[in-house]
Amino acid sequence: MFLAMNRFRIAKGFEEGFEKVWRERDSYLSEVPGFKTFALLKGPEHEDHVLYASHSIWESRQAFEDWTQSEHFRKAHAQASAPKGTYLGHPDLETFDAVVM
Repeated sequence: MFLAMNRFRIAKGFEEGFEKVWRERDSYLSEVPGFKTFALLKGPEHEDHVLYASHSIWESRQAFEDWTQSEHFRKAHAQASAPKGTYLGHPDLETFDAVVM
């Protein structure tokens, strides 16, 4: 198993719009070989932002990497994005290979 997680710092006041984009987008993940599950997580609130993380589980690192080069990936990422000012910087991608599950 392989886990990919993006951490997002979302400016205070923009949480609702950010969550709406994620709820309404078509990720196409269910059509991707090797995809297992996805969650968007809301984390702690800080002085200037709220932390979110997208969390996906894959059969393997190769399945995840294949998805990032696929038409499904391009279609999912070409959709509407959150309003300007939502993100405080680029997302931080973190990847993990499962040791114990």
